[in-house]
Amino acid sequence: MTSISPSTYTAPSRSVQGIIAVELGMVVFVFQDAMMKTMLDLHPIWFLIFMRAVVAVSLLIPLIVILGKPHRLFTPLWPLHLLRAFLFASGFSMFYAAFPFMGLAEVTTIFFSAPLITALMAALFLKEQIGPHRIGALIVGFIGILIAMNPFGGDFSWIAILPLGCAVTYAASQVLARKIGERESSLTVGLYTLAISGILILPMGWGMNQIFAFGPEYSHLQWSFGIKDTHDLLLLVVLGLLGTVGWILLSRAYQIANPSLVATFDYTYLPFATILAYFMWDEVPPTATFIGMSIIIASGLYVGLREIRAARGSKEQPFVAETTYAPGNPLTAYNAYDDDLR
Repeated sequence: MTSISPSTYTAPSRSVQGIIAVELGMVVFVFQDAMMKTMLDLHPIWFLIFMRAVVAVSLLIPLIVILGKPHRLFTPLWPLHLLRAFLFASGFSMFYAAFPFMGLAEVTTIFFSAPLITALMAALFLKEQIGPHRIGALIVGFIGILIAMNPFGGDFSWIAILPLGCAVTYAASQVLARKIGERESSLTVGLYTLAISGILILPMGWGMNQIFAFGPEYSHLQWSFGIKDTHDLLLLVVLGLLGTVGWILLSRAYQIANPSLVATFDYTYLPFATILAYFMWDEVPPTATFIGMSIIIASGLYVGLREIRAARGSKEQPFVAETTYAPGNPLTAYNAYDDDLR
């Protein structure tokens, strides 16, 4: 029997670690969004996002205290966290607002223009190189988004613009995650983003209800708070747990790997969501959605494969702010983190 000693073991590359994290995060987020869609019959989006934040803070604060460095409760990077939380709260309030009017697969297919926008923003603001193959794949992906939205079709509704707006804010928040991630742990990023967004969603929801009088058709946007019973509380806690775990996984993925590479693997959410929506609500997306989804996934996978091939020939630099979920993780990141604070 061949044994591998600790000295000869080679840890997966940062790219592989990022892909694994984002895949696990997508599975968690599919179940979270399915719960969110179901619970919108009982609560408005403002309350659900707020309660998810309450659960996240209740979990992350003691976890950060127990683990210690490199995680921290107080950070000088709070302005970046504040901006990211605002993008998160405003974007996903638009995303969830579309749920009662569109199928889960339809909403998420339009939303998944976000990875394409992320790649463009990474090139503009992070100075990443985009070659002709990636440019071509991104163009094809955007064509897929247009087909899925079908803006010139007779069934087009302004509601379809909501997940597109969320896609823009999501892309910007993930580029910020990369900037923050060089000096921050994913637990701290998750704490600040979820906690601050939970606070910001309250004046957002209240303000919207002062401007607009939402009727019964838009009951999920009305201003009302309250937990109905113990079962309702349990569902809210599970929703918060799913959101917290998914957010940590996704934040970690964008911290340790190239954001354009990670963004392409977000696409696996689409088939997961389509299958789950069919079994839960008998939802069958329109033909245009299936065609657009197929083009989007093909485009994303092509870009991802190009990135992986390119990464094999390059030496990846060690990253800062390694999250430590298990004993025995290397402590080099701790040293880099401490030097950054001096």
